[in-house]
Amino acid sequence: MDFSLLGPIAVTTGSAELSLGPAKRRSVLALLLLQPNTTVPLEQLIDSLWEDEPPEHARTVVQGHVSRLRATLAEGGAEAYGVELTTHGSAYLLRLPEELIDAHRFGELVTLARPEAAPADAVPLLREALGLWRGPALTGTVTSPPFAAAAHALEERRLTAVEALGRAYGALGEHEQAAAILYSAAVNHPLREGLIAGLMRALFRTGRQSDALEWFHRTRRLLSEELGVDPGERLRGAYEEILRAEAAGKVRKAAAPPSGGADASGAGSAAPGETGAPAPGGARTGAANGPGQRTGAAPRLLPRPPARFLGREHQLTTLTQVLTDRTTGESPLAVVAGPAGVGKTACAVQWAHLHAGSFPDGQLFADLRGFGEGDEAPPAEILRDFLLALGTPPERVPRSAEAASAEFRSLVAERRLLVVLDNARSSAQVRPLLPGGPHCATVVTSRSRLDGLVATDWARPVGLQALGHEEGAALLGAMLGPDRVAEDPAAARELVDLCDGLPLALRAAAAQLTARPRWRLARLAAALHDERRRLALLSAEDTGVAAALRMSVARLSADDARLLSALATTSDGHLNASAAAALAGYDQERTQDGLDRLAEMHLVDEEATDVYTISTLTQLFARDTQGESGESGEAGPSGTGGGGTKSG
Repeated sequence: MDFSLLGPIAVTTGSAELSLGPAKRRSVLALLLLQPNTTVPLEQLIDSLWEDEPPEHARTVVQGHVSRLRATLAEGGAEAYGVELTTHGSAYLLRLPEELIDAHRFGELVTLARPEAAPADAVPLLREALGLWRGPALTGTVTSPPFAAAAHALEERRLTAVEALGRAYGALGEHEQAAAILYSAAVNHPLREGLIAGLMRALFRTGRQSDALEWFHRTRRLLSEELGVDPGERLRGAYEEILRAEAAGKVRKAAAPPSGGADASGAGSAAPGETGAPAPGGARTGAANGPGQRTGAAPRLLPRPPARFLGREHQLTTLTQVLTDRTTGESPLAVVAGPAGVGKTACAVQWAHLHAGSFPDGQLFADLRGFGEGDEAPPAEILRDFLLALGTPPERVPRSAEAASAEFRSLVAERRLLVVLDNARSSAQVRPLLPGGPHCATVVTSRSRLDGLVATDWARPVGLQALGHEEGAALLGAMLGPDRVAEDPAAARELVDLCDGLPLALRAAAAQLTARPRWRLARLAAALHDERRRLALLSAEDTGVAAALRMSVARLSADDARLLSALATTSDGHLNASAAAALAGYDQERTQDGLDRLAEMHLVDEEATDVYTISTLTQLFARDTQGESGESGEAGPSGTGGGGTKSG
């Protein structure tokens, strides 16, 4: 006879499963199994079975369930297994050998496993323990807090075992196995820092350093957005360990390329605590005491290349002209700017991978979080990451942003280094992060034009616009397969229009169609014609146009948010400053200043002198925001003054 808590509540004898009846009866059994060979008071059972006030006949109900359980167990031959359910006054006792309970066997196996001291023995023990799980613990019980807490405690034990199995595989050098076992758990528990830290190390040791670093940045954003906290010691420690290992040149070739394609630079990957050869191509960045003293492997911090990247040939060519120009004797700087969702990050990262070979001393990447749920990234934090990646010992990283910036410029003065600064809010946020050497290049992405960088640092602007019909349809074809788009090209063009030509919106639309393989393109287009549903349909989990626009609007001052809401009421999205002033109730000068700030943020577009347009999706979002706030102009998003910036 076996009792199961690690999944649906069940009792089996041989190959047969006993019929346990309704949820409350299963819950009574579960509570007795959670406290085997211990008397459980009737009142505790009642409190656990009813979340609200129990009915007057609760005692009778519980007594009836206990009576039926006793009969069911007896019919299954409980006596032969030493199982007995007895009554002790106003309490109940389930007497049984505890090894009959899967949760008990699980705990014993985990206790026996010693992943660090004896990993070869620990792997089969932990695999057997995790094999006892058949789904979420205590499935089939009532949804009261006591059972939720018990299920959570069991799930915590399972995750601890998963982490231990990952460590055991790692100790045996089986890093691919470690990554595989940790990955699915990390997807389902994205805020569990110890789990993510283990996955980062495993990915890094298989040569997938960009994936490892991407997990850190993703988790950091989630912690900030959902909990309002920074990464803890374990997660931060894994991140810094990876950066130090890369800088120290402890690199080995990846067993297999990461999904999405190999790093265009051809860089290998490093494992903390392992030794190996320098990266290919003579990369020589690492621990150094000065600009001319370099050892070890070049840091490769770029995210993975963007999937299904298409077009943007003109912008890529312009970036090449700007960032590889050595005739000026200055460090070239480009700003890729455009509206939310237009693909600025993808364009910058694509170019960086294509030209990584031109920067053999490394490629640095940082998300400045200019438009996230939490605060933007302080320069000191980014500079610490850069200095660690370049081989600076942690104890020698200056604490102040000014000193760290000076150390960074000194360290890279003679190096051929690429710096990608993504999602910048302002020029002031970017300036401390700029390298000064003539052989370095920097590309910044932002929703703002960052005119300050153009004025003070001779940044060259590279604008991104929405895709046309041909490019947009090609992107849909790349995502869905060309045949599906070719069967209805008119609907594909219509989808491009309904998505305002934004790659982010088109990718979300493709995700909707991928999830619905029987849908024709025209069916989604028809659904998107409903303006009340369009923004919701153009979202995929935590990605979508509404989320991107929300971060832009959140950075506006109250006056500019009110002006944007007023512009959203136009019928065709076209107007001049006089019409905008009338809609907002502002004077001409105030309106013109606001329009200039909205144009700088790419929330409106100045097509010609005093001719402004607002995209349909921005209109829809601004109208929704206005409806949520109750009154246009009175409860708009708050900000810090005339506008803000972020890449998307």
